Amino acid sequence: MLARGLGAALALAACGCGSAVNYLDPAGPVYVTSHPGPVRPAVPGAPFRVVTFNIDFGIEVDRAIEVLRRTEPLRSLDALALQEMDAPGTERIARALGMNSVYFPSGVHPKHGRDMGCAVLSPWPLEEPRKLLLPHAARVNHLQRAVTSAVVVRGSERVRVYSVHLPSPPAESGGSRREQLRVLAADANAVPGPVVIAGDFNSHDKVEELARAGFTWLTRDEPHTTEFSFLGLGLGGAAYDHILVRGLESAPGDGAVGVVADNRGASDHKPVWAVVVAEGRRAAR
Repeated sequence: MLARGLGAALALAACGCGSAVNYLDPAGPVYVTSHPGPVRPAVPGAPFRVVTFNIDFGIEVDRAIEVLRRTEPLRSLDALALQEMDAPGTERIARALGMNSVYFPSGVHPKHGRDMGCAVLSPWPLEEPRKLLLPHAARVNHLQRAVTSAVVVRGSERVRVYSVHLPSPPAESGGSRREQLRVLAADANAVPGPVVIAGDFNSHDKVEELARAGFTWLTRDEPHTTEFSFLGLGLGGAAYDHILVRGLESAPGDGAVGVVADNRGASDHKPVWAVVVAEGRRAAR
């Protein structure tokens, strides 16, 4: 009985109370931040560094900025995928790090009454911003998720980056989340050139849908990326945050993929990074 009650409480905590206000227009709302120019020259064929970070309702933005500034594997990145963000928080991070940003909120989350959605940031120009609506609304708060994507333009190189945040297991069935990933895979497979899909999938095994669709799952074997707690009790962690690619592969050498151990209290998630190169370039070295 206690376990059942705890499960119900966790489900309500995960979904939030009340009903969301969804933004179902594929064109917006959209928020764009532009920076005057890249902070370093574009080197053709150089490794491409990707980071994904769920900042837990975009609350501890200043701590997140410190993590991104001071953690060596997260510095000099080329693409940053953020989840659980609002527009002001996205803009603060972009300006603090000297980046461009594209942000599409999914809707107003009832837990805090603020926009919540995904963002793509980069020190390089961002082109062709797009919002991909995913099927199915959450069971309790009825929030319908949207994926944010944009093309990172690093000199002559163009990489389409998707930032995604799937619902938690209590919010939607496993079948619904698999269908959401199939929709995402179909969209990503329809675009030309290299692709990065990064974010919080609220699952490990469901990510297999993207692997079956032809994407290389770089973070499959990484340790847990979350720290769960309820009423002050530690409940362990799970490997929910991942990076997948197409037309790219892990860069040679150690440290090409990893999870940040200390996120400085910025979130219940840890940042994850991957360093990639064009497919075939690793073997050529």
